[in-house]
Amino acid sequence: MSYENLLLDIQDGVAHLTINREAKLNALNAQTLTDLADAFDHCRENESVRVLVITGAGDKAFVAGADIKELSTMTPLSAKELAYRGQQVFARVEHMGKPTIAMINGFALGGGLELALACNLRTASTKAKLGLPEVSLGIIPGYGGTQRLSRVAGPGVAREWILTGDMFSAEEAHRVGIVNRLFAPDELREGTMKMVETILSRGPVALRFAIEAISRGSNMPQREGEILECDLFGLAASTSDMKEGMAAFLEKRKPEFQGR
Repeated sequence: MSYENLLLDIQDGVAHLTINREAKLNALNAQTLTDLADAFDHCRENESVRVLVITGAGDKAFVAGADIKELSTMTPLSAKELAYRGQQVFARVEHMGKPTIAMINGFALGGGLELALACNLRTASTKAKLGLPEVSLGIIPGYGGTQRLSRVAGPGVAREWILTGDMFSAEEAHRVGIVNRLFAPDELREGTMKMVETILSRGPVALRFAIEAISRGSNMPQREGEILECDLFGLAASTSDMKEGMAAFLEKRKPEFQGR
């Protein structure tokens, strides 16, 4: 696949998606959102893709935010339409049904952090800086940040990060649960790929059901979420992967999952 502002490389079950606007610190302009929407659809529909890893070009930024030049010309109507568009695009990665990892190699600010929050997991370089600085521009997060940050790290953290608009260190983001794993800059890719390798060794259908249970269950009362878990547990028991996983355990060998 060829995109104006993205690089997409698919190898051995892993889609490596790089936001490629290094000179602009990988800021999300309208074209980049369009490219991301198409790339997310492609990765969802491509059966050879089992895990998606997203990062930014260069070593300075994952995504330093939205394109401020574009934002400065917004009208009330175009601002609402832009927020809705960004939310739609990020929902595509959130609901892809495959494990997604944001590999945060530098600044993840505004829309960049919102994109990372839409992924299932986040790894980060120790030099990364994260934040939602929108209030310093007289606006608020518009691509789902006010909702996802609360769900990932709790409303107290969300209020602090959003109301101050401050940048926070990767260590602090890890402490409050926004970042799952932290690595030295030169170990970020290797460390992330070790996580990917672990995920690839697990049952693909089970991974999809687990993601669904967590995502849908977080918006339900606990008992309803537990019922959903029961249903998905039962469906998992009907798969060939379940039979293979159990047999491999009993036979003391590695399972060979087929994703069905």
